[in-house]
Amino acid sequence: MTRSPKLSASEKENLVRSGYDSIVLEGAGGIATSPVWSKLSKQGSNGRILVIVELSGGNDGLNTVIPYADDAYYRARPHLGIREDQALRIDDYFAFQKSMQGFERLYKDGQMAIVHGVGYDQPSFSHFSSMAFWQTGAPNSGEAYGWLGRMADAIDPEGHGQNFLVNIDDHQSLAVKARHHVPLVFDDPEKFSRRVFHEEAGAIAAGDAPGNVDHNPSLDYLFEIAASASRSERLVREAWASYQTPVDYGLVNWGLERVAALIAADFPTQVYYVPFRNNAFDTHVHQGNLHSRLWSYTSDHIAAFLRDMDRLGRGDDVVLMAFSEFGRRVSENTSLGTDHGTAGPAFIIGKPIHGGHYGGVPSLTDLDGGNLRYTTDFRRLYATLIRGWMGHDAIGTILKQEFEPLPVFAAAA
Repeated sequence: MTRSPKLSASEKENLVRSGYDSIVLEGAGGIATSPVWSKLSKQGSNGRILVIVELSGGNDGLNTVIPYADDAYYRARPHLGIREDQALRIDDYFAFQKSMQGFERLYKDGQMAIVHGVGYDQPSFSHFSSMAFWQTGAPNSGEAYGWLGRMADAIDPEGHGQNFLVNIDDHQSLAVKARHHVPLVFDDPEKFSRRVFHEEAGAIAAGDAPGNVDHNPSLDYLFEIAASASRSERLVREAWASYQTPVDYGLVNWGLERVAALIAADFPTQVYYVPFRNNAFDTHVHQGNLHSRLWSYTSDHIAAFLRDMDRLGRGDDVVLMAFSEFGRRVSENTSLGTDHGTAGPAFIIGKPIHGGHYGGVPSLTDLDGGNLRYTTDFRRLYATLIRGWMGHDAIGTILKQEFEPLPVFAAAA
């Protein structure tokens, strides 16, 4: 029989703050029981799934959503500017790089919202600081919890929704850090298991077994987390081992195929966080070919994931948002690259959205020290997803202040 630890929310939080979660879990978190969990968890969200893609390094938005009809773009980028005949036109003003055929199809099928000029006041040009601002949704505040973690806490305050948050990475992102939820964090599903010394194995196995400790709610809670971590590890490995798809995820599989495997296995997860890692988009030198390749990998992979969701019958249940911590400066540098800037585009993608352009298009001539002036606070993206997709009204509670959602979903209009 599984124990039912009777700990208050504050007692659980104290244990987590004391560091016991990392000691017990050794890199594996979350609670899972059996494949039937999905039916219980989906009731609160109508089966909706949110996937957040982080493009680390500061993507060059001007060479992603190319304003080919604006001469100022080519004056600022005489070498890096991508000419109209070398791009994929999506309308009379904007184009994608030729390597972005996957994005072109999604946009022309009405499944992509391009949000222009996304940024925030008093921008940081530090990768670390700006990413922390995006991950917490609270710039210059020192906020301890991530915006997705706070959203999970608002939707499920007691943390009953098992494996609400999944982070595909080799370490936990601040974005999914929550008060009452333990994110499931893994990178390679085949190697997803707790790392322990040989001498510890017996004690860990004993701790996983029910009924070893009685009359101590705090220890019961810790042992239950440890045991459920073992179950999570096993279920992730089983989901990955049984997952097969005819969909080609592109030359570089950087994480969404692992999300698809869990969705195919009916995991109860409502939020997935997946980075394209290692500051890949930090293109200070010789940007042209590198940036084109990066977007080939990114565009192909995201488009394949959405096709796979259709194949699984989940296309109407999944929305993906892709962002980068900042854009690049308007002018190219002398190394044929671009330096850290401010605003840039973000993307909300999926069958349930109203495709098109959102947010004001920043001027390429009215600049702030060589940088774009942001037109859309990035937290409006979050407000759009919180209310319009996840169906929760506590935007002010989650984001610390109110932000107006974009009319990407009918409910957000």
